[in-house]
This record gives sequence, C-alpha cells and structure tokens, in this order.
Amino acid sequence: MNENNNPFENMEAISTYSRAQAIEDGVLVDLSALAREAGFKYPVAVSVGVFAVLAPWADVFEGDVSKPTKGQPLYGLGQSFNGRAWDLLAVLLYEIRRGEGGGRVEFAPLFVMPRGSDRPIPVPMYALCGPGDRGEPIITIMLPGED
Repeated sequence: MNENNNPFENMEAISTYSRAQAIEDGVLVDLSALAREAGFKYPVAVSVGVFAVLAPWADVFEGDVSKPTKGQPLYGLGQSFNGRAWDLLAVLLYEIRRGEGGGRVEFAPLFVMPRGSDRPIPVPMYALCGPGDRGEPIITIMLPGED
C-alpha cells in the first residue's frame, strides 16, 4: 500500500460522468445565466427534481416535465418558470450570505404546488458548492434524497 493509505491512488478510472455531460443529458438543468443576474458568482444548476418544482406546467413530479401543457394549475395562479427560479435563487443567496460558510446550505423556499392549495408551502432543498469539471467552484441545487 502507498504511504497515504489510499488503495485507489494509482488506479485508472473505469468511468467518469462530468457536470457538462449531466447538463447535456438533462440530469441537471443549467440556471447560470439567471443566477448571474441574481448575484451568484459561480455557475448554478438544478436537479431534474428541482426543475420539476420550478416548472409551472408540471402537474406531477414524474415523466416529461419539459413540455408545457396549457390549462395546468399553476399557470392560472400567475406562476412562471423564471419567477419561480428567481424566487429560489433569491432565497438561496440570502441563506448563503447569512450562513457560516461551508459547502452545503439547506433552505426551503415557498412555492405554490400542483394539486395543492393556492397557498405557498416550504419546499426543502439543499445546495452544494464543490468542484466543477475543471476544479472551478460550482453550485448544484437538489431535493432531499437526491445525490
């Protein structure tokens, strides 16, 4: 064994999956342009689960939420993807600024949800700040249980 006691140090990687591939595959959705407008310095992406929360056309949180359908509940309540994404980013930025630092921030923005009342409820989420594909800092926002 090597002097660092890391048995994998000199091993060849069998497979890797980059953030860029995850965005290209639709596993992550890039919100970096909107995040820059909101005051973020690092690229920001959300998981498909968070994207489904932000999508006012998502009647349920499974299946293809990328295709809007007229007449679904949240459009009638004045909800839009950009408005909901902006709310999420504003709450996260506030939590980051008031926090103690660290790579993980838990927060719960308020959203009107499909098949619920028209009153907003807290939706628990967390953001991780870590290295991107080239070691640069990036932020990924996920729902509890998503890794």
